[in-house]
Amino acid sequence: MASDRFLAAAIAEAQTGRSEGGIPIGSVLVIDDEIVGRGHNRRVQRGSVVLHGEMDCLENAGRLPAAAYRRSTIYTTLSPCDMCTGAILLYGIPRVVVGENRTFVGGEALLRSRGIEVDVVDDRECVTLMRDFITAHPSLWNEDIGE
Repeated sequence: MASDRFLAAAIAEAQTGRSEGGIPIGSVLVIDDEIVGRGHNRRVQRGSVVLHGEMDCLENAGRLPAAAYRRSTIYTTLSPCDMCTGAILLYGIPRVVVGENRTFVGGEALLRSRGIEVDVVDDRECVTLMRDFITAHPSLWNEDIGE
């Protein structure tokens, strides 16, 4: 289990997604040391083209003022894809904590180039969740990342 309570909450979201038959990626949005939004990849469950873990998390946080995003941190179990990277940049979220980037490296370089702090934790549970899923469902994984 992750030692960081916010990453642990993101992992719990990923596990929920997996238990629902979806892709095990979870995310939480933290402002002032409090989780204000949580979500998991629901592309399969909802037949959605956009509900990656980070997008679901932001949607569930609801509409927030720009100042709130600017003091937030988004935690995600997997490196954010280009779509999720774009949302992070759009809302000016200054810090991203990534559970792992061994199975997929998303827009980390772009985030860093735009002044966003990106901390990759390399959490073993996050790696295992994704490796097991990719092995069991390679075509669904490729669909999720646009391949």
